[in-house]
Amino acid sequence: MEKRSGVFLVKTDWWYIERLVWLIAGTDVVLSSILTVAHHPNWAFSILFVGFCSIMVALTGFCIVGNILYFLGVRPLVPDKRTFDQGKWNGLYFMKNDEWFLERYIYIFVGVNLSISSMLARFYSPYWLYFTGFVGTATILFAFTGFCIMANFLYRLGLEPRMCRYI
Repeated sequence: MEKRSGVFLVKTDWWYIERLVWLIAGTDVVLSSILTVAHHPNWAFSILFVGFCSIMVALTGFCIVGNILYFLGVRPLVPDKRTFDQGKWNGLYFMKNDEWFLERYIYIFVGVNLSISSMLARFYSPYWLYFTGFVGTATILFAFTGFCIMANFLYRLGLEPRMCRYI
């Protein structure tokens, strides 16, 4: 991997499945972080669920929320052959996962960090919710602006993206 310069941004000219999933996941994480503090510590399990789902997307390409959006008619930016093959849309949505590209690494990093920090917040200290809130807020900003701190770090390290533009 060669180091790069410039800014990595995802496409923001239309709302595709992957982008909407980031928006929904980030909103869930921020709201669950607030509810964990304000209402009941068990809301941390909602953050854990988002973390597990993110890891599942990275490893299998299957996304629960992505499939709901797909059934509602939203199209993906990087569909796997199981979703779009030879000009035909198939029954389920799978994100492309034939190789490890930058966006898959983001899913795995976010999933692992959310899973660990949500359980630390639930069982050790609610101060860990600052981290989950930061991740959720960054994910929402990623969906709206196309900019992500982690994505830019990985991009500069030389990881190859699938859904981006460069500045």
